[in-house]
Amino acid sequence: MVTKNTSLFRLRNLAALLVTLSGVGQVAMLWFRPLTGEAVIDAVIGIVYIIIGIGLQGQSRFTLFVAIAVPATVAGLIVNSEPLETMASLQRTRVALDAAVMLCAAIVLAKTES
Repeated sequence: MVTKNTSLFRLRNLAALLVTLSGVGQVAMLWFRPLTGEAVIDAVIGIVYIIIGIGLQGQSRFTLFVAIAVPATVAGLIVNSEPLETMASLQRTRVALDAAVMLCAAIVLAKTES
């Protein structure tokens, strides 16, 4: 039987997995593209995502807020700089992962007792 706490734990772990995979992918892109300022900024964002993923393994509500705010900001900046229709598939995937992380973190945050 799946209890409320078990499903929230799984959802939190899903958010942690998604944000960590996104972060690792962003850092790994350093090896596949020219080393520019944009590439370094993406790698730093990737490191922040990995730290968020580690934080989501704990019980802190603050990490849930951060897991909503940081991906929302990054996705907003990406969509603001280039319309979704003209984005490359990797950029669309990145925005979709950010949206999934925000959704998972928001659901866990809403269902968590204070």
